Amino acid sequence: MPVTVRSFAKINLGLYIGPLRADGFHDLRTVYQTIALHDVIRVSVGRGTGIEIFCADPRVPCDASNTCYRMAERVMEELGATAKVTIEIEKRLPVQGGLGAGSSNAVAAMIGLERALKKRLTQPKRLRIAAAVGSDLPMFVVGGTVLGVERGEEVYPAADLACTPVVIVTPDVGVSTPKAFEDWDALLEDAAKLRSARPGPRSVSLLPRLTHSDTSDRLLEVGCVLSAWLVSPNTGASARGRSRAGSLLLDLVRTGIENDFETVVFPQYPELRDIKGALERAGAVYASLSGSGSALYGLFSSRAAAAKAVDRLTKQGLRAQATTTLTRSQYWAKIV
Repeated sequence: MPVTVRSFAKINLGLYIGPLRADGFHDLRTVYQTIALHDVIRVSVGRGTGIEIFCADPRVPCDASNTCYRMAERVMEELGATAKVTIEIEKRLPVQGGLGAGSSNAVAAMIGLERALKKRLTQPKRLRIAAAVGSDLPMFVVGGTVLGVERGEEVYPAADLACTPVVIVTPDVGVSTPKAFEDWDALLEDAAKLRSARPGPRSVSLLPRLTHSDTSDRLLEVGCVLSAWLVSPNTGASARGRSRAGSLLLDLVRTGIENDFETVVFPQYPELRDIKGALERAGAVYASLSGSGSALYGLFSSRAAAAKAVDRLTKQGLRAQATTTLTRSQYWAKIV
């Protein structure tokens, strides 16, 4: 019998991009948050050798380029196991949507393989394997509210955000993350050329706000804010009576959290900027692109408000659905 695993999605509560590194990646600062929307992964093992991937969605590769395939190879090697591995992916999440679907699928395949083989990897080995397969896989090994640094693969569990209603809008377009990074680098290069040209009073306003300080300086500033979360002694109730977990989002909103990808993605896909505005007009406390997109999300004060927003957005012809954030304990309780 196959082992069935829920492959949950994530959103990014802010995403800050640092300079290009020598290894071709960028330093990042982000807060990952798991949500209740999910794909379904079914893993089975049998006699023989090899790995087979099945998925009815033609956009999902079923060869060695699939993250589930690469994950299965590494897990089987690490566990010293020999078997025919079959992985079925039931897609419910968008492809190239910024919700981490492919990464989550791979971690779900890891969990499914452990159970199918009745062997278990240690948490450090899980994290090491996940980081080798992709940058945002390790956060799915942790779940809940997770701080991501370096290229996003170095993760630290944060105090969980209290269960918060979320509305996800999934447009038809897909956004390429590598292309978004390329556009970001080109934007920085153009801005640097403008600065070196000693712009006059009229052209000063053309410089993107992101160039007012070095990208490394920005990461340092963001890191200080996020570090304050992790070291805060207010793990119980805050001075105003709110739980610390419940106030985390408000703390971030006050710092002006943003997703740097919006700077380069919105000009390429103006409809995504319009959707963010529609979420805000529908009552979102905070709205943002998730990752590089194309999915956008809004956080709402109540389930009723989220349901009302879905109705309003659906009438506008948008594909919207309500869900909630998942704490770490909820994530692991529901994953299998």
